[in-house]
Amino acid sequence: MLDRPAIAAAMLSLCISSAAAQDAQRLEHMLRQDCGACHGMTLKGGLGRPLTQEALADQAPDALASIILDGIPGTAMPPWRPLLSEDEALWMANYLKKGTTQ
Repeated sequence: MLDRPAIAAAMLSLCISSAAAQDAQRLEHMLRQDCGACHGMTLKGGLGRPLTQEALADQAPDALASIILDGIPGTAMPPWRPLLSEDEALWMANYLKKGTTQ
């Protein structure tokens, strides 16, 4: 006999995993294209400061997420809050802190 609740739970888990992977791809693309427009396509600096693991070593992920969301007044760093959730900004901050900016 089929365990329908178990099958439904497994299908839901696959859907969530797929959505999370798509969201990660979207955020990685945004880092390369949108952040890269000012911080350099390799995120090693440009108009904006470098976003490499070394450059961000002294920054806490939640502080970086706040900068991503609210920008830096008086500079070219815009707020991304209209386009990103707090969780997405924190994901981006953690991604950058890991040094995954090939």
